[in-house]
Amino acid sequence: MNAKFLILLSLPALAACASTTTSRNTSLPAAPASPLQSVTGLDIVMGKSSGQLIRLFGDPQLDISEPPARKLQFASGACILDAYLYPPKDGGEGRVTHIDARRSDGAAVDRVSCVNALRLR
Repeated sequence: MNAKFLILLSLPALAACASTTTSRNTSLPAAPASPLQSVTGLDIVMGKSSGQLIRLFGDPQLDISEPPARKLQFASGACILDAYLYPPKDGGEGRVTHIDARRSDGAAVDRVSCVNALRLR
């Protein structure tokens, strides 16, 4: 019985000697966030006039005017983009101040991806 007890006691010591694994960090560092990466697509749209949007995306599917706001809607197979234009405080032509993007079923879509999809059509 003592022999079995000694064998059981020696197993952890033997396991520690046999262990050859080394501890190392296998996770990759996170890529630095680039503010330009997420803004570039939106810069193409934000602050633009209706004429600039039409040159960029073609004729809108919807053009709704509810003064002082105007909504232009552009669609591709991938998404629907609503651009809301408001005139500057000092007057003048309306400019895009906000955009929404969604799929045709209403599910949210990344706005930058939608802008890029509309540009490629």
